[in-house]
Order: sequence, then structure tokens, then C-alpha cells
Amino acid sequence: MAFSTLRDKCERGFLDGQFLIAMPGMKDSNFARAVVYICAHSTAGAMGFIINRAQPISFTDVLLHLKLMDQQEAIMLPGDTRDFPILAGGPVETGRGFVLHSDDFVSESSIPVSDDISLTATLDIIRAICNGRGPARATMLLGYAGWGPGQLELEISSNGWLNCPANDELIFDRALEGKYERALALLGVSPEMLSSEAGHA
Repeated sequence: MAFSTLRDKCERGFLDGQFLIAMPGMKDSNFARAVVYICAHSTAGAMGFIINRAQPISFTDVLLHLKLMDQQEAIMLPGDTRDFPILAGGPVETGRGFVLHSDDFVSESSIPVSDDISLTATLDIIRAICNGRGPARATMLLGYAGWGPGQLELEISSNGWLNCPANDELIFDRALEGKYERALALLGVSPEMLSSEAGHA
């Protein structure tokens, strides 16, 4: 599913608002030990973001690249703003930025993805974050994960993913280390259990 179809989507799939947690046997290296938050799922496909993979650039780098401020202005930003998390959201359109955020920030381009979380992919939210007017909780992601019609369902049936209802605290948790294990814990599962089960498949 392309990001552009998310705005037009009205039907909801059973994976909307779910976490996908990669099984140990995941063959696609893009998704090894990945936790994916699914924002849209329908007969047209699925779209979501990896929420536990660091991006090797900083928020300051993004601001300078977008020419929203110069080096001196960036240095003057509060530390919390400079440390705003940037994640590698997935292998599709990796040069494009998206912000997942709490629904206390709304712009014309914001798309609700759950009762409490919205998605904005325009510069107004970046400016708002810089000016201290951004959402209470947010994370920026470069790129996204997308699947064509029936593709994700096939991967799940082939034992590629576990799924469970998403947890907002985990989505916005800045501690990436151990997030995979914390996502599995939502299902009452540990990585060791998965490894042993995979060995007997």
C-alpha cells in the first residue's frame, strides 16, 4: 500500500492499530527483530512503521537539511528538541519524513490512525516541534513499510510475524534497546520461547 492511499482509506482491516513482531525466521533483513506499528490495512494492502530501529542522523541534521534553521539557531534549541527521536521507519521512500504523534496536535494534513494517534507528513509539525508547540508525544520516521494486496496476510500465515494490539507507550518509548523484547512481552512471549518453537517447526 502506498502512503498516498492512507488518506483515502475508509475501510479498516483486522491489523489496523496492531503491532507486527518479526519471528526469528524472518527472511527479509529489513525486518529482522522489527516491531512494526500498522497504520492502515485493507484489501489494497498494508502500511506501517518500524518503531525500534535507530536512524543514524539527528533531528538537527534534518532541520539543517530542510533549511528550516541555520547551525547557530539549531545549537540554541532546547536539548529535548535537539534529541527528538528519528527512526528508520521502513525500506519504502526512505528520504521521506513522517511524524507519528498524539492527537493533541492537528493540522490540515494530519491523518488519524487510531483514537489517540495521528500521522503528519508535512513541515508544519516540524516547525511546531521547534517552536515548542508540537504534540505531547511524537517520533519522526524516515521511510515506511508497505505491503501489496494479500502480501502481509501471506507472511503472517507463513509464520513470519506475530501480531497484537499496539501499545501507545511502546510506540513513543525513546529507549529502543529491548523494545523488541518488550513488544513480545505484550503477548506473554520471550525470544527464547520463539527460538525453541522455531526449531521444532
